[in-house]
Amino acid sequence: MSIFSGIWIPLVTPFNLGAVDHRALAALVARYRDAGVAGFTALGTTGEPAALSGEEQDAVLATILRAAEGLPVVAGVAGNRAAVLRERVLRLNDEPIAGVMLCAPYYIRPSQAGLVEHFSTLADVSAKPIVLYDIPYRTGVRLEPDTLLTLAGHPRIAAIKDCAGVPDTTLALILDGRLKVLAGNDDAIFASICMGGAGAISAAAHVRPERFVAMYQALTQGDLAQGRAIYHELAPLLRALASEPNPAPVKAALAAQGWLKNELRSPMTPVSDTLMQALTGLAAA
Repeated sequence: MSIFSGIWIPLVTPFNLGAVDHRALAALVARYRDAGVAGFTALGTTGEPAALSGEEQDAVLATILRAAEGLPVVAGVAGNRAAVLRERVLRLNDEPIAGVMLCAPYYIRPSQAGLVEHFSTLADVSAKPIVLYDIPYRTGVRLEPDTLLTLAGHPRIAAIKDCAGVPDTTLALILDGRLKVLAGNDDAIFASICMGGAGAISAAAHVRPERFVAMYQALTQGDLAQGRAIYHELAPLLRALASEPNPAPVKAALAAQGWLKNELRSPMTPVSDTLMQALTGLAAA
């Protein structure tokens, strides 16, 4: 069975007085490990990697790998300079990670042929499995179905974090069967798993991980009624977490639970007072 299944946590990067709070990060990893999650992604969108220096990124990854205690960790790599991305992927070959998560080069908006070349070139130099990260509302370009099916033929491209919000594409990838499809939009987790998806990389699962794991288990074991009931229970939290830019709502909820300081790096800002009040109640539920 592929490791790219179940509920994965795309870890936030805690800060304390402007510095990375490695103690809080390690505590979060231990908390999710005990909750039964399948794995972690480091330095994805929720981890604010664009606000971290190269040295900070390396230190964050090292902390997560130590605290994961054998659970798989996928490292995010993003940017738009091909040579820099290639060097980063090559350096990650020496790390004990389970894979590399790659998004389209943002701002440039290359053609679909350019995207095939981009991902294939990086997969060629990677010793680790590749998780595609299709998130057009951040990169400015969507991976079209034919592009994804072409990339699925690469021997090291193993999975996709599906954030495009196109159910027809999600189903086509699931039916094709070569890529493990992990929902990346929290409001799509239920539908994706019901269609046969492999699980989710869920920012919302930071807040109530046991319930997300229970939903996944219910749905994959055929208990639709229980899975649906858990999804309905989680729906108010999902709406609240999506109401302001990620990861500010996730950090606010975790701060309400006492796991970290409610800090982000500029230009990100904390959530509004109204949302903070709502999340405090939902995080305690």
